[in-house]
Amino acid sequence: MKVIVTRPRAQAGPLVGRLEALGHEVVECPLIEIERTSDEPIDCAGYEWASVTSPNGADEVARRAVNLPKVAAVGPGTAEQLRSLGIEPDFVPEISSVDGLLAEFPRPEGKIVYLAAENARRRPIDALKADYVPLYRTVLLQPDAPEGDVVVLASGSAARAYAWTGGKAPAVSIGPETTRVAESVGLAVAVEAEAHDLDGLVAAVERFAQA
Repeated sequence: MKVIVTRPRAQAGPLVGRLEALGHEVVECPLIEIERTSDEPIDCAGYEWASVTSPNGADEVARRAVNLPKVAAVGPGTAEQLRSLGIEPDFVPEISSVDGLLAEFPRPEGKIVYLAAENARRRPIDALKADYVPLYRTVLLQPDAPEGDVVVLASGSAARAYAWTGGKAPAVSIGPETTRVAESVGLAVAVEAEAHDLDGLVAAVERFAQA
């Protein structure tokens, strides 16, 4: 089976390796680039919580944050990346989505800094009454869509970019937020990962292959 992997090249290696080890042919087609917004330290002193919403955000938190308080990770993929960088998250919602984060966030929340991508959705920021610090911007790329039996989408940005390339392969989505965006731009999501991390993505591809 030919699998299209859309992660940035710097992040695609573990997924590509796992899929190839299972016997799949992998086509790398990076659809997004991550640009840092600053190199200045982010002083989190005075906050009860820092909310981190993506693995890319985790990278920037590890690189720039000082006086880090308790850390909330939006899902297991973000938590996994934080741990790989020496930061143990204090809270990970069972439902890996913004809605899950809001519904399950420990109360009382205290003062929160929301560390996310540029142009992040305002609803969770406003609901948590958080201070918002943009860490990076996502640049959508538009390569020619390669042929493949299935495309793996690990973010809403990748879903938008894949749709803009004209790609039509059925999709494996990392979770509900990515599925929502993918379907909103006309993509067909065949399988949504049950665990919203690398293991979940690999298992979802296998489920698709066996269907």
